[in-house]
Amino acid sequence: MDMTREYTTQAPTREEIDALPGTTLVEFGTSWCGHCQRAQPLLESALAAQPQMRHLKIEDGPGRRLGRTFGVKLWPTLIVLRDGHEIARLVRPTTVRAIAEALSARPDAAA
Repeated sequence: MDMTREYTTQAPTREEIDALPGTTLVEFGTSWCGHCQRAQPLLESALAAQPQMRHLKIEDGPGRRLGRTFGVKLWPTLIVLRDGHEIARLVRPTTVRAIAEALSARPDAAA
């Protein structure tokens, strides 16, 4: 799958995300967030090596509950899920390597 470019305001429910098969990267942030903007080229590079990875780009903020269900406090927060279970999390990533390592995480690596 290609990298999702825009944050969606039409977020799926937590139940829908938990039911997704395979590996999914859920990215929480906003288009106006400087940290989020700086992370985009890093994400694009890391996701290029993972063409099968599902990427959900969810706009977060006041009144948006999905991020709270994941404990999101800072943007961007990247959560890697495998079959609905969190296996890795990155907050404000600064390197392609850190993102690539999270995308390649094994289920037993999650804390």
